[in-house]
Amino acid sequence: MRLASLKGGRDGRLVVVDPALAHCVSAGGVAPALQDALDDWLRLAPRLRDLAVTLEAHQAKQATAFDPSACAAPLPRAYHWVDGSAYVNHVELVRKARGAEMPPSFWTDPLVYQGGSDDFLGPTEDAPFTSEDFGIDFEAEVAVIVGDVPMASTAADVRGRGDIRLVMLVNDWSLRSLIPAELAKGFGFYQSKPATAFSPVAVTPDELGAAWDGAKLKLPLSIELNGVPFGAPDAGVDMTFDFAELVAHCAKTRNLRAGTIVGSGTVSNCDRSRGPACLAEKRMLEQIEFGAPRTPFLKFGDRVRIEMRDARGDSLFGAIDQRVVKAWR
Repeated sequence: MRLASLKGGRDGRLVVVDPALAHCVSAGGVAPALQDALDDWLRLAPRLRDLAVTLEAHQAKQATAFDPSACAAPLPRAYHWVDGSAYVNHVELVRKARGAEMPPSFWTDPLVYQGGSDDFLGPTEDAPFTSEDFGIDFEAEVAVIVGDVPMASTAADVRGRGDIRLVMLVNDWSLRSLIPAELAKGFGFYQSKPATAFSPVAVTPDELGAAWDGAKLKLPLSIELNGVPFGAPDAGVDMTFDFAELVAHCAKTRNLRAGTIVGSGTVSNCDRSRGPACLAEKRMLEQIEFGAPRTPFLKFGDRVRIEMRDARGDSLFGAIDQRVVKAWR
């Protein structure tokens, strides 16, 4: 089952999308918005699946063409958005570039931060920033949306209960020039993490087939910068902590409520030939090889495209395709 939210109101209008991402049908008769469906998932998901079956059989009378540009993020706003750093290779490179040792605990204890969830960007919306001097960067990731997860749940609990409801892609925009000063305060990210963007479509894990192992998506990303291939790291490789482990880590001392989004962090492979999923990693490798970065951060007018295709070459979530623009007050 594939779900999307068309723009309209603060929480969008829920639609069911066909596997080809060509047509959709309103799910308003089941749940007005995706958050409503997540709040009552066990009762409403079967009804949404019935809509999906009808749509796939070309029998949905009210079906219309699916237009990603009409989409908000699958959850246009969420109660909780937490991003991890599950690909520790990425963290190690960051520290190596500045000559810092990485604590051994990073390999056994996940890093996470809680981001802003009141203002997500749709998949084709311009990404506005007030200054190019902030070091504008993209980060290609995978994310999951969970149901209610009780406090102290284990990774085995998360897998066994099927707490992961939906999977989608992320562009977790970062302002690299603002990060060092923020982290030096010892209180974490805030100004350096502007509005995050998500793929047009969120997909139930059963639709991912063998590419989904219950807590990890084993497919490569496709990342383009200004129409030129940038990187194709495999999300199923070098993921030190899978999504069940990330969710359990987040639930150690608190309940996670339905609609919580958990991100993987920047996808990063040890195999350098796969290419990076952000400019910072490319600049780190240049720092290590040449003694200084050579690739600039983004400028106004630059365009970033992030997508993932299945083994047949079909787009699974649709593309995040955004232009960097000057924000005006």
